[in-house]
Amino acid sequence: MTLSIPSSLDTIDLFGFYLPAPLIWAALAVLPCALLSWILRRLGFYRLVWHRALFDMALYVIILGSAILAEGGGWLP
Repeated sequence: MTLSIPSSLDTIDLFGFYLPAPLIWAALAVLPCALLSWILRRLGFYRLVWHRALFDMALYVIILGSAILAEGGGWLP
């Protein structure tokens, strides 16, 4: 059984620097997470949340995982 690295986990050449793809996905997931957090704050949703930092971290992880899986490679070969 041969395991290959999915394309979502390959390295990306950015101006001569080799960056891991999850690092790029993590940087790109910050913008939708910040936007969604701003919208939830404006709607007053955080009054219902017990621990805002924990909720924001979980929201970021969900957005990051969704972005990686939507890319097509996924975590499993």
